[in-house]
Amino acid sequence: MTHRIFLLTALFFMSGCLGIPEGIEPIDEFEVNRYLGKWYEIARLDHSFERGLSRVSADYALRDDGGIRVVNRGFSEKKNQWKQAEGNAYFVQSPDAGYLKVSFFGPFYGSYVIFELDKEKYQYAYVSGPNRNYLWLLARTPEIDQEKIDRFIERSRELGFDVDNLIFVAHE
Repeated sequence: MTHRIFLLTALFFMSGCLGIPEGIEPIDEFEVNRYLGKWYEIARLDHSFERGLSRVSADYALRDDGGIRVVNRGFSEKKNQWKQAEGNAYFVQSPDAGYLKVSFFGPFYGSYVIFELDKEKYQYAYVSGPNRNYLWLLARTPEIDQEKIDRFIERSRELGFDVDNLIFVAHE
């Protein structure tokens, strides 16, 4: 009986982490091959697994099983060392929708929802997690122009994210 309760609780927890915040739609016409490669974190909402990190980047590469290998990397000034995490991502719906599930911790997945993307050049992306506590602005370069940052802030505010608590990531 205890095993069943644990299993049901785990399934409920895992499915809850794969949600999409109400009012947010993953992009369509997503081209994974254009998204692969290195992205720099420009801004984020704070969360424990990136707390205190600067120079944060993510590298995406195709896996043999059709998934995506994810390597997140950031520098801890406090510890004066690099921190790195490797995970896997898989499409939740279809490969042309910007809605993936990502895991860095075994069988536990969280949502990775691309809700805006520079579809012409794939130079910036707005990404959410399963709720409005997770938000990232990613770009192909460590710095982007203020107009793109302002647009990200305004769009994210309209969608109900707490943009007053955004962290702008240093890359020097």
